[in-house]
Amino acid sequence: MKASPGARSWIAAGVRHELLTRALPALRHDMAAPVSVMRMGLLMLRRQLGAATIDPAVCEERAALIDHQIAELVAAVRSLRDWELAVEDDGITRAALVAQCMNLMRAAFDFQGVRLTSDEAFDAAPATGATDASATVWPSGASLRYLLLGALGYLHDNVPHVVGIHVAADGDAGLWMRASTGDTEAAPSDTGAHRAPRALAIDAIALQSLADDLGYALTIERDAVRLPLAAG
Repeated sequence: MKASPGARSWIAAGVRHELLTRALPALRHDMAAPVSVMRMGLLMLRRQLGAATIDPAVCEERAALIDHQIAELVAAVRSLRDWELAVEDDGITRAALVAQCMNLMRAAFDFQGVRLTSDEAFDAAPATGATDASATVWPSGASLRYLLLGALGYLHDNVPHVVGIHVAADGDAGLWMRASTGDTEAAPSDTGAHRAPRALAIDAIALQSLADDLGYALTIERDAVRLPLAAG
């Protein structure tokens, strides 16, 4: 039986949910880190206030530290909005897209013995910002983020004995991800902590369903994926 349009949308929604679940540990870390610093700052502030002699300058320093971490936490919480497809976003540059997605998945991939690398131009670019070398801001940043994470997940889940994934520029308006393989005996054992069960693996059908739903024309190969940054 051929899947209905509604069913295909549910498939794509399931793929997005799986990708968000994989990125969640990094997102959670970004939100938990400021909380830990704030707790330490409050402890030190209480000690200062309980001292025989209170130093206003030290108290002001602790309060400024806590205020800064609150701002960091608020920014991290607001960043969750970037995952909502229904919200019109400000777009994203190619360099920022690569930096964000690699930062989200680097720890999980490293744990599996899969090294993420990219072109030097992407490595030198800030994780956030309005411009990259081409100064082109591509619309639908949330869609592109899901697609790049999906491509990385596809190569991670399906290429046998993968040890590395490299993200390169594909002309001026695309990305090209290619997996490399190595000696299986040299690779660490697979604990399954970050790799999805086979039933939830991002295979070619899942990735294509996601691309179709978002309106992008991916080129999916056995060990590589090409992602155009323009929809259509």
